[in-house]
Amino acid sequence: MLKRFYNNRFSIIFAIVTILSIWYWDGVLSIKNDDGVMQAAALYYQPRNTVDVVMMGSSHVHYAIDTGKLWDDYGMAAYDYSAAEQPLWITYHYLKEVCKTQKPKLVVLDVYSPAFQKDDYQYKWMLPNALGMRFSLNKMQMLKVSVEKEHFSEYFPSFAVYHGRLNGLTKDDFTYPIRKFTYLRNFKGFKPMTKVTPQLRPQITQESSGGLTEKSELYLRKIIDYTKQNGIELHMIVTPYVFTDEQELVFNRLKEIAQENGIGFTNANHDYDAIGLDFEKDFMDESHLNYYGAEKFTEYLGKEITSRFDFPDHRGEKRYKSWDANSREIKNSINAG
Repeated sequence: MLKRFYNNRFSIIFAIVTILSIWYWDGVLSIKNDDGVMQAAALYYQPRNTVDVVMMGSSHVHYAIDTGKLWDDYGMAAYDYSAAEQPLWITYHYLKEVCKTQKPKLVVLDVYSPAFQKDDYQYKWMLPNALGMRFSLNKMQMLKVSVEKEHFSEYFPSFAVYHGRLNGLTKDDFTYPIRKFTYLRNFKGFKPMTKVTPQLRPQITQESSGGLTEKSELYLRKIIDYTKQNGIELHMIVTPYVFTDEQELVFNRLKEIAQENGIGFTNANHDYDAIGLDFEKDFMDESHLNYYGAEKFTEYLGKEITSRFDFPDHRGEKRYKSWDANSREIKNSINAG
């Protein structure tokens, strides 16, 4: 009897140590890319049913929309749930994912990618779009429409793509499993960058509409239908960047679809002066605003969406203290940089 007791205790201890080891080393080896992976991973650490506004789409979102400023100015509980060059079929599944734990009042949808990318399978930035989402039927459905069968094993399961990480591990990787709860809870997706690269201001000449691929239009309409069915407001945006006439052609078509469905559409490339953008100082590169440009655009966007939609001011509420922390951390990162 005593021997059986010790054997059972040993088995339990062994199981606990094994589980903790797997949990720790998965955290150490996991890819911590903040062009999509961390934006997706941190969603699961947000207090349940606290996110009122979800900013979705490409990297234009997490470079251009400062969640800390929206909190400071309006007490708005906003979250940048985006990834680099994210196509609309991935955004659709991200939308379904966020609604598992949150009840957003508004989705602000960045529509840069359907104007920039025309391929039905887009692999360049697929990893940042895939790795942060937890395993579920929704993730499997997302991968099914996003990658061809012969490439499936390159993205699933997530730990299969960690190979080669051992040689590049840092101190932060080893401490990440211990600090990730606080880090991910406070992280709201915004990626402030202080790099300054002067750009030439583009001129708008395109007045026609078209160029939207069949797959992009299909998933845009799925997003529209999903938000309507779930009582979520939808507003489409184009963040400021150095665009082309070919891309403006698609934006004009997207605006038509928005108007057909009674959805707001803001193309900020038409409002450089209203935003106050300085093309010598406010861009990180031709496609992204830096922190200084993001502050101006966030102020402009905040005024735009608060004039159209009503949001509660959560400042001072205990459940929303992570947004206070997010605002402080953004400011600290800028001051330290």
